[in-house]
Amino acid sequence: MKLTLIGGGGVRAVLFTKSLTLKAEDAGITELTLHDTDEEQLGIIGKLCRIVIDRSGIALKLTMTTDSRQAIRGADYIVTTVRVGKEQSRYTDERIALKHGVIGQETTGPAGFSMAIRTIPVLMEYCEIAKQLAPHAWIFNFSNPSGLVTQALRSAGYDRVIGICDTPSHTKLRMAETLGFDPRELHVEFFGLNHLSWMSKAVYRGRDLLPELKNDIGFTSRVSEFAMFDPDLLHTLPYLPNEYLYYYYHREKAFANIRDAEMTRGGMIAENNRAMLEQLRHMDIGANPDAAIQTYLYYTQKREASYMAIETNSQARAIPAAEKLELPDSLGYAGVMLDFVESLQTGRENNIVLSVPNEGAIEGFADDDVVEISCTITKDGARPVFIGSVPEDMTLLMKNVKLFERLTVEAVARRSRELAVQALTVHPLVNSYSLAKGLVGDYMNAYRDLLGDWT
Repeated sequence: MKLTLIGGGGVRAVLFTKSLTLKAEDAGITELTLHDTDEEQLGIIGKLCRIVIDRSGIALKLTMTTDSRQAIRGADYIVTTVRVGKEQSRYTDERIALKHGVIGQETTGPAGFSMAIRTIPVLMEYCEIAKQLAPHAWIFNFSNPSGLVTQALRSAGYDRVIGICDTPSHTKLRMAETLGFDPRELHVEFFGLNHLSWMSKAVYRGRDLLPELKNDIGFTSRVSEFAMFDPDLLHTLPYLPNEYLYYYYHREKAFANIRDAEMTRGGMIAENNRAMLEQLRHMDIGANPDAAIQTYLYYTQKREASYMAIETNSQARAIPAAEKLELPDSLGYAGVMLDFVESLQTGRENNIVLSVPNEGAIEGFADDDVVEISCTITKDGARPVFIGSVPEDMTLLMKNVKLFERLTVEAVARRSRELAVQALTVHPLVNSYSLAKGLVGDYMNAYRDLLGDWT
């Protein structure tokens, strides 16, 4: 079976390939196609992916192409991970938001809105090609903001699109590691929206440990996803929050930390990737595969070590010496996708957190509202677990953000500035018509070449 990675020239494609080699045989994947519009970067990253496959010893055919139709034709599974405007756009999105006195973060609030309005039209084109050339393919969207983009694609009728995110699975693994548990025996349950969700259960050997864990500062202080929150907040909340809720629960702190930092997260990543690609560009990767992989791993781990450090004003994690780095055996977002594929192929039941239509799972939300929720996966696809009613404050926050998402989707479909302003006006991190109007104007001006004119 053929798996196509749209955005295959991105720096995370090497980690994706490594993860794929761990489960490709079980999932029945025999061919990986990397597609990207940047031919030079695709060539560099593709060489690293080939090294990873060759060293794995598995029979996995690798192809690379800048032709989207060739990449998608006959694919059984498609993963989308694109950044329209490349890394520099993330820095631009952040700076415009900060200029207006609001948080700039690529998946949340105005910066997420800017990324979404650039990304949705491009992914619509890819989905339309898939409809023609790979009509039975499942499409896994990892492009940020994942939940909003998935809502747009689902609303347009592409009903084989699933939103994926590795944050819930990483959180579970770090919890298990901290507690000394086998992660296979720890069952967690999430509900909400992508990057705006809560863990409502943490069951180990038949007992739900969540009520005591959320109040155990010895535990929460050792899990990075929870350590950033005020312990008093965790005591007040009935559930443990997704780390991205930091932007909502500690909004003024996050804003001040980002504003006062020497460099935004987007600026740091742009510089990190530029330096990595510059080094790789001048290396003979085929003749020096070890040096190439070590260079890649050094910059990748440097990037990951600083995750959420700027926003929370915390120290970046230390990384090992460059010559001691190894490709991780963790599965990341590739693992989320491959667990889904495994269930489709074998019928073996898996429990995964995905962005899928609500279908009655969370009370007060429409069936076609895309939510991030724990799902049971079988050969028939994903079935969200039933959550029922949730606390009113969480419902209201989710509803505001879902309204923002729906208005953004409609604004893109109609190319309407008016709807775009309405969308940002209702977002909790903006919550002002005048701010929204200024933000939309600046983003439209910054990306006129990509967006064209909106009425």
